[in-house]
Amino acid sequence: MSEAVASLNHLASVRRRAILSCAVGNFFELFDFTIYGYFAVAITRAFYPSGSMYGTYAAFAAAFLMRPVGAVVIGAYGDRLGRRAALVVTIGIMAGATGSVGLIPTYQSIGVWAPLLLVLCRLLQGFSTGGEWGGAAAFLVEYAPPGKRGLTGSWQQFSTQIGALTGSLSAALLASNLSNDDFYAWGWRIPFLCGFLLGPIGYYLRKKVAETPAFENAVETRSIERAPLRVAVRDYGGRMVQAFGLSIVGCIANFIFVVYLVSYAINTMHLPPGAALSCAVASGTVVVVLTPFVGALTDRVGRRPLILACGLLNLVFDYPLFLLAIRGGTFESLLLALVCNAVFQALYTGTIPSILAEMFPTRVRYTALSVSYGCAVVLFGGFAPLISTWLVDVTGNPFAPAFYVMTGGALSAIAILSMREYRNRPLD
Repeated sequence: MSEAVASLNHLASVRRRAILSCAVGNFFELFDFTIYGYFAVAITRAFYPSGSMYGTYAAFAAAFLMRPVGAVVIGAYGDRLGRRAALVVTIGIMAGATGSVGLIPTYQSIGVWAPLLLVLCRLLQGFSTGGEWGGAAAFLVEYAPPGKRGLTGSWQQFSTQIGALTGSLSAALLASNLSNDDFYAWGWRIPFLCGFLLGPIGYYLRKKVAETPAFENAVETRSIERAPLRVAVRDYGGRMVQAFGLSIVGCIANFIFVVYLVSYAINTMHLPPGAALSCAVASGTVVVVLTPFVGALTDRVGRRPLILACGLLNLVFDYPLFLLAIRGGTFESLLLALVCNAVFQALYTGTIPSILAEMFPTRVRYTALSVSYGCAVVLFGGFAPLISTWLVDVTGNPFAPAFYVMTGGALSAIAILSMREYRNRPLD
């Protein structure tokens, strides 16, 4: 009896270390992308002398172009050599790329090399993130105890949203406590430089954690695939399309509401940066708090109902929320719009890791879910601020981005209605 208890305690300890090791890299994933979005105006001033936001948002989108590449390359590495080995690689690249952004001289100092170096760092960050998201989701779900994959998987998005929340909080604090000159001259660089500090911590934690039981079993049964992408497309192509579709709504809503709308409030609605960024902090707090509760709920009622609810709520309410934020034009109206959308977003963040991981077997899981999710992030996440800016310029309608998000909600709803429920089915 005591041996059984000791064994259970050991397994619980291993799971905690696995969650912690994943959390550091997941934190980085959205922390970097969030601070880039919030500091878009400062980055434009530093690297693009024309003052146009298009260059900054194009560099933002460029990182996402590399996510499918990272998903394919690192995903195959993780399916062949192990989840832990792949996640060790991603944390090193991610930390180096994030920290380097804070060291790039301005355009006035080195000319065109400044934006080129910025784009290079963004490409490396996107490449590593492409392998990070799927690997962390697979890693946690494969470690989950029976009947708790939703809750365990949700810690991936919980830590990711902690990164987003920390990014918005750091931006708000810097904007509120520094003069405009200091903020635009050097203050915006501080959060990026933190990448150099957190990278070694994540690397150490991931080197010390054990491989997942599911992958070890795949090694023992010799079911490792030499070409996981080819096998995934051949045998599970339909599921990959479904996974792509249901991933859309969370990607697009997050970057439109939390990145684009906050920047729009500062640049066009002329809200004080500290006030607008405080709304983003409140939104992030709501998502962080609700995500694990939603994850636990999916273990009881299933994954499909909550993702479907997220898609339908965005389809119905995003236009009214845009009206509220923009026509209201106040701190209170922006805050209410972002908090309402954050509730919708939590239905997504608490569900997406487990629902994607359960759709694919261990031998191709890392690759299949990374590529499916990565493509959705590229098309409907990374280009979202750029497309939104273009839509407003072309139509002259400040509410045009709302229709873009609503389209994402409709596409995700269609995808989720076309698929079966995989909750708590055997991973293989």
